[in-house]
Amino acid sequence: MKSAIEILSTENPGEKTRLTFLAEINWKNECLSLGRADNIPARPKRPIKPTLSSAKNMPRRRISKSPSGRTALLHAIAHIELNAIDLAWDLIARFSNPMLPKKFYSDWLEVAVDEARHFTLISERLSELNTAYGDFVAHDGLWEAAIATKDNLIGRLAIIPLVMEARGLDVTPDMISKLRAVNDYRSADILDIIYNDEIEHVKIGYSWFMFACASRGLEPKNTWQDCLKKFYRGNLKPPFNIKARNRADIPQSWYI
Repeated sequence: MKSAIEILSTENPGEKTRLTFLAEINWKNECLSLGRADNIPARPKRPIKPTLSSAKNMPRRRISKSPSGRTALLHAIAHIELNAIDLAWDLIARFSNPMLPKKFYSDWLEVAVDEARHFTLISERLSELNTAYGDFVAHDGLWEAAIATKDNLIGRLAIIPLVMEARGLDVTPDMISKLRAVNDYRSADILDIIYNDEIEHVKIGYSWFMFACASRGLEPKNTWQDCLKKFYRGNLKPPFNIKARNRADIPQSWYI
């Protein structure tokens, strides 16, 4: 898909979001073609800043009444959302094939648009707090997982939505509570929007993981756990937000 490659090859985050919103319009107007794209970049284009570091070297972010801790947290979320835009487009470009139904494309386009909206909301909030995306160091863990699963659709679906995004469901409610505790209701409300959208994204990931397993005659639970061993560095860590995970359809027996 040409639009996917254009967006992945776009360095400026604002332009990346604009092109994503435009792709949604073109899709609805049936002006966006389907099909596997050629020359898919191994990594999406990124601005010079933020500097990328390994996750283990990232400083611990604490929410406090002072703006510094909150802006560092919001910057980290903005970085995740920017990566999430590219992850959705990379999935569309890299794993498209004629056997997939049209809904595969519409679902992941919907995810990309949501992530672009999330990035825009967080960027606007950072501006209100007199900072901007790129002002803090960020980590590259999400794209490391994308590279590890670049040739494996089931692995990609198992790790990105069903591990990494699901982890977001576990930790975001606590962030929202802490932001409200320091009277940062604007940031808390944005995270609440993201949280509810991400439940749907994990649900989409689960449905396509199940589809991919069924199409290959694979047992889903064992396949997911095999993907964890092969593609995921680390262990799943409780506490789990069982209520949100249930809303996203992930069976408790998979992770507890």
